[in-house]
Amino acid sequence: MSPALLKMWISLGSIVFMFISVFSIYLSRYKIKNVIFKYVLAFIAYTLMIIAGFIMVLVVFSGPTPGA
Repeated sequence: MSPALLKMWISLGSIVFMFISVFSIYLSRYKIKNVIFKYVLAFIAYTLMIIAGFIMVLVVFSGPTPGA
């Protein structure tokens, strides 16, 4: 697998993390009534959002990949 393709899959994974975190934050704020589960889900969602943002920053600032 080329480095460019690997970077693409890593960034796609971080985008998936962002979608999961947005959906989880929505659930924890508006749909879930159990307080403990609400805070656990929100913590997981915000953690995923931070990880996804960190991965995106690393991918963007790692620069272009060398051509074949």
